[in-house]
Amino acid sequence: IMGISRDKWHKRRKTGGRQTQLRGKRKFELGRPAANTKLGHKRIHSVRTMGGNKKLRALRLDTGNFAWASEGVAHKSRIIDVVYNATNNEMVRTKTLTKNTIVQIDAAPCRQWYEAHYALPLGRKKISEKKHTEEEKNTLPYLKKRSAKTQKKYDERKKTAFVDPAVEEQFIAGKLYACISSRPGKCGRSDGYILEGQELQFYVKKLKAKKGK
Repeated sequence: IMGISRDKWHKRRKTGGRQTQLRGKRKFELGRPAANTKLGHKRIHSVRTMGGNKKLRALRLDTGNFAWASEGVAHKSRIIDVVYNATNNEMVRTKTLTKNTIVQIDAAPCRQWYEAHYALPLGRKKISEKKHTEEEKNTLPYLKKRSAKTQKKYDERKKTAFVDPAVEEQFIAGKLYACISSRPGKCGRSDGYILEGQELQFYVKKLKAKKGK
């Protein structure tokens, strides 16, 4: 019976010679089909593995926890699109999620946290305070009126508030570039981190080169 096998008997020696098969296939040498996790409504299957352990095969996923390293926080965010995969462009076309896939995520959860934590607008068009409606003044955290004691706390925070200009540009568009660092086919999750600094520059360059072709 043909199956996916992880044995060494079918491989040639380092010198190039064939190896004689000394025994048949064994259960511990088996391999399984790839999960090929797609972007879509969450669907996860569990697989019984060696030793009675369990792997979670994510067949479809649309959300994940993404860390914002420079701020030291993580938020659950919706995955909007798959934009780059170093392995194969076909994975971008079919929207397949694997470890190290570059995706676009919804920027709203990170923006909400930033505005509530620093009481500063992020990725919004500059509008004078007078032009905001009463409803906006009540809902937007950076427009709320605070006591002098509380305001002092926020003023201290503002001194350290800094967002990479390249990341701030993405907040205006409402989408952030992120990298998946978990293995969706093994743990059933698509968690990762938001791209910043040199890593962001590297992938933006790659995406521009891809569009230019």
